[in-house]
Amino acid sequence: MPTQIITTDDLREFKTELLEDIKKILNTTSTAGTKKYLKSAELMKLLQVSPGTLQTLRINGTLPYTKIGGIIFYDADEIHKVLKENSVHHKY
Repeated sequence: MPTQIITTDDLREFKTELLEDIKKILNTTSTAGTKKYLKSAELMKLLQVSPGTLQTLRINGTLPYTKIGGIIFYDADEIHKVLKENSVHHKY
């Protein structure tokens, strides 16, 4: 196998490419913000509610959800939409 010599210019180019790749990954991650789907435990922590309250919100149709194989998932965008629609503003 022939030996290849790596120059400092090669290393600079590699560094630049690597940094650009890392920036792209960080930008796509930061624009995503939250996860697309949340599990019950994650949503309970986010909303600071008990399991019973979360179940009540599901049963009465307040929170939309999807159940797959016994696991309940909540669409983060739908949850934000419900919170925004039910926002109360008091006027004094």
